[in-house]
Amino acid sequence: MQSTTYDVIVIGAGPVGENVADRVVQGGLTAAIVERELVGGECSYWACMPTKALLRSQSALRAARQLPGAREAVTGELDAAAVLRRRDSIVSHWTDDGQVAWLNSAGITLYRGQGRISSDRTVEVTGTDGAPTSLTARHAVVIATGSSALLPDVSGLGEAAPWTSREAAAASQVPGRLAIIGGGVVATEMATAYAGLGSAVTVLARDGLLTRAEPFVGERVTQSLREAGVSVRLAAEAASVSRDGDGTVHITLTDGEQVDADEVLVAIGRTPNTQDVGLDRIGLKPGAWLTVDDTLRVVDDAGALIGDGWLYAAGDVNRRVLLTHQGKYQARAVGDVIVARATGEAVDDRPWGRHVATADARAVPQVVFTDPEVASVGLTAAAARAAGLRIRVVDYDLAAVAGSTLHADGYQGHARMVVDEERRVIVGFTLVGPDVAELLHAATIAIVGEVPLDRLWHAVPAYPTVSEVWLRLLEAYGR
Repeated sequence: MQSTTYDVIVIGAGPVGENVADRVVQGGLTAAIVERELVGGECSYWACMPTKALLRSQSALRAARQLPGAREAVTGELDAAAVLRRRDSIVSHWTDDGQVAWLNSAGITLYRGQGRISSDRTVEVTGTDGAPTSLTARHAVVIATGSSALLPDVSGLGEAAPWTSREAAAASQVPGRLAIIGGGVVATEMATAYAGLGSAVTVLARDGLLTRAEPFVGERVTQSLREAGVSVRLAAEAASVSRDGDGTVHITLTDGEQVDADEVLVAIGRTPNTQDVGLDRIGLKPGAWLTVDDTLRVVDDAGALIGDGWLYAAGDVNRRVLLTHQGKYQARAVGDVIVARATGEAVDDRPWGRHVATADARAVPQVVFTDPEVASVGLTAAAARAAGLRIRVVDYDLAAVAGSTLHADGYQGHARMVVDEERRVIVGFTLVGPDVAELLHAATIAIVGEVPLDRLWHAVPAYPTVSEVWLRLLEAYGR
């Protein structure tokens, strides 16, 4: 068996693994990365990029139709075939030549195949041709294999060949009828996308829509989807699923009612891609989420480091935050701390230190690209109270800002900030409304920087922009 040694071996060449390897190489170490599918991972080909491509054209059309003058210039309907062609271009037609070229330019060695830990600091790669290769790490092995869609234990569901997020992101045709099981981000975004592309969409949301967000978020998205013709069925739960010979899917609900569709998308959660990476060789359970310490080293159930701390996990697999941008943030911390430990540099593991991912717990930003968009960072009011904070919640009608009036006729939206009254800093911020995604980073900076409200008074928003909501929220707080 061929054997090669590197300073660091990364299993998984998605955005997280790529960023770990890049930081390691920039720090002067050598790195190999192992990938069994496409370099670029889930986000590039089956999640973030293709799904937002499916949504962008209709959001642009919606924006045009909300403005007199532009509205009259729009003479046709959305061209679904053109949207799918653009999506195909965005994902490079599911080829990773560009990503591989970047790895080469960055000095990162790629091994294609399934990577499995075989012993301490050793990864065996079964290549696409079946040939084995042994890789040994001088300093660290990083698991960055991401997650896959979770399929619930519903009678007949597996045999009915359901869509997951992958099939929804990569579909070559728009189904006439699409049923969606779930009420989270994937469910609501794909309901928005496929309704806009012409599907008759039914959402079966047992617990409601976007329930982890502030309550007004789910209410507004539910209303908007229904106005777009989507049948949103709250408290609806699938009991069994079957598919006829003609392809029709039948979903029987727990109350006995039946919903028929041409495709069914299951979007109820994620499961870690750790089933086949050799965890059993080091005393861990295959298929389990990985637990990590503050510097993202893997620990066992008792909290003890694996070996002398050579194993790290970044991204979805550690279950801290299942978002690409947060995984890349972890990757930067992991890459830098591996270099620090390898070169004898001091490790900065204080809160907000260079070698930790403090924002995972305090300041996670997220955008849901529904219509209206949802943008949030930090804690909801309920989460802040549960954390024992004495808070004040300040709400403001986003439509009352002058910039919103100019942005679109009939603009509707809402803004909320959650203030820690002890420290007089913002710990949570949520926006819902058309095109609010680009407003989010200001709130992220305010929360991460723990900017006192008294100082925020001096951050003057330009007029007339929607960002003037910051001033209105501070005024409301001051009253």
